[in-house]
Order: sequence, then structure tokens, then C-alpha cells
Amino acid sequence: MNDSSTSTLIQKPKWIRVKLPTGKNYRELRTLVDKYKLNTICQSGSCPNMGECWGEGTATFMILGNICTRSCGFCGVKTGKPLAVNWDEPEKVARSIKLMKIKHAVLTSVDRDDLKDMGSILWAETVNAVRRISPGTTMETLIPDFQGITKHIDRLIEVAPEVISHNMETVKRLTREVRIQAKYERSLEVLRYMKEAGQNRTKTGLMLGLGETKREVFQTIEDIRKANVDVITIGQYLQPTQKHLAVQRFVDPEEFEEYRLFAQSLGFRHVESSPLVRSSYHAEKHIH
Repeated sequence: MNDSSTSTLIQKPKWIRVKLPTGKNYRELRTLVDKYKLNTICQSGSCPNMGECWGEGTATFMILGNICTRSCGFCGVKTGKPLAVNWDEPEKVARSIKLMKIKHAVLTSVDRDDLKDMGSILWAETVNAVRRISPGTTMETLIPDFQGITKHIDRLIEVAPEVISHNMETVKRLTREVRIQAKYERSLEVLRYMKEAGQNRTKTGLMLGLGETKREVFQTIEDIRKANVDVITIGQYLQPTQKHLAVQRFVDPEEFEEYRLFAQSLGFRHVESSPLVRSSYHAEKHIH
């Protein structure tokens, strides 16, 4: 990969344009979020699809703090020594979801390699709290790899969210540079294990534009399907800051369509593939 400074030479194409959020549902949610100072990763992550998702009653919440123990080159989340676990967080998140009248909640988290259980206990408690306080809300849990330790993954399977997701993010050749502490085969094994252990619907996501070849993308999609994953999302990587990995190219919509058709031909239950797709895009559709 090139130095991040080269990213200034690549101009965003016309298809990387975000529509301004509009609509009654969006405005109502925005008012609640501002009034009660609720925290969603939709806002903190500057998601390009926030208006559309909020309009559909879908929002993403990050648990276990906002400091990650890993330093992935693509991610805008702060890296360092995390604060102590806040055991009131499950209740707070669940009450936020109820207050916002969220129909479908996506829960994600930082990596907590500093914890013996890697955060899996609080993960399970959060799902249970949402079930108790907002029983009409369906859920997707976008989990870390938990270093591949199955007893931690089992805690999520036992509380049975509608979807469990773990993102591959990139192709095998680039994994070490893009995801640092993660391993390509380990992430595949996490996805495979979740399905074998009885999870009804599994999901993963890829981001393109980091220097991968088309052949590598096709191979990665095939590897993911062999892990019996049900849902795949494929979108364009956008550099959070100049300190992060540079965008090597902007993938055009026609190429994204090639990947969509290929993934569908392999038997995925649902495929989202276009430049502005993020892992939680149309998440409410992935449970049906």
C-alpha cells in the first residue's frame, strides 16, 4: 500500500455522494438523540446511510466503551487502554432503544482483548436487556473475533439474536496490514463455528478499495460462502482521517454489481453490494 498522503490525489467519484437525511422518522429520532444525549455509532461513525436507516427504524449502538485494544488501519475508533466495564451499559442501551422506538437494533463493540471474557458476558447481558425492555425490537450483533475462543462465542449464540455478524473486512493478502491482530482463517472459522453451533442467520462484510484485486475479491466471497454464511455486505472503504490507510481506488458501481451477482449465484440468502453499503445497511431486511 502507498503512504496515506497519496489519498489526496484520488478524487471521490460522482457515485460517492451522500443524500442529506430527511423524513419524519429521521427528524423524530434525531430530536430524541439530541435531547437525551443518546450515543449511536451512526452519528459517531458518520455513516452515509444514517438518514435512510433511521427512517426505517434501524440504528447501531456500540457497547463496551469507545476505546479499542486493537489498532486496525481502516478504523476510526480510538485505540488505547480501555476504561473499566460499565455494567449499567446494557440497561442504558436497552432503554435508549425503547425510547427511540427502534424496530431493529444493530449492536457492535470495540475489541476488548484486555478482558478475560473479552466482553462476551456484557454482550449477552445487553441482548437480554433489550429483549426485556424492548421486546418488539429485533437484533443483529456485530461481534469481534473473541480470538476465536468458542466459549465466548457461545454466550452470544445462547441468547439468540436474530443475526450474528462478524466482518472479514478485506481479502486474505491484506488482512495483516488492514486488521493488524486479526487473522483471515480465524475469522472464517468464527463464522463457520457460529453456523455449526446452531445460529440461524450469520453475516459478514467486506470493504473494497484497499488494494485488492478482482480475483481476490471473488475468492474471498467464495471462502465466505464455504463457511455457510447467509448474508454478505460489500461496500467502498472511505479513509476516516489522513492517519488511516489510504484509499487505493474507488470501485465503480458496475464492479459492485458483478460481485453481487456472483455472491447470489453461490447461494447467499441476502447480498448488499454497492459503493455506500456499510455492514448495517438494510440490516432490518437481513432477518427475513
